[in-house]
Amino acid sequence: MPPVPEDLLVGLRRARDRIDRHYAQPLDLDALAATAGLSKYHFLRCFARTYGRTPHAYLTERRVERAQDLLRATDLTVTEVCRLVGYESLGSFSARFRRLVGTSPSAYQARWSAAGAPRIPGCFVLMHGLSDRDRAIAEKPRQGLGPGQSSP
Repeated sequence: MPPVPEDLLVGLRRARDRIDRHYAQPLDLDALAATAGLSKYHFLRCFARTYGRTPHAYLTERRVERAQDLLRATDLTVTEVCRLVGYESLGSFSARFRRLVGTSPSAYQARWSAAGAPRIPGCFVLMHGLSDRDRAIAEKPRQGLGPGQSSP
């Protein structure tokens, strides 16, 4: 298979960066392809050829990596972590986590708890905006408000 033309790499990097920054939000192939300036099927082929995995697989890996961080370092429940990294279904999250990590999220968390690692209280994570989902919501500009106006 021939390499991806260099002029497309900037757009592919832009799309990959969007996945890295907004992994906790719903991302669809059309939006990512638009970010790269390509049709969705051409984007899909070029992304997979360049990064060795599809955009969906890349997104899944990012979400699971962040979930591992949260399960290791906080006392959040598996359900809370599931929601924070962008999953709506605990079953889907657990299945993907197990497939990539080799153990269930709760067993992973228990293993790190038993190691005695210091844990950040979940309330601190949620209250101080350390979750990426909360940060993305806070950074989203308010629609329809002019200068000096506040929300009702």
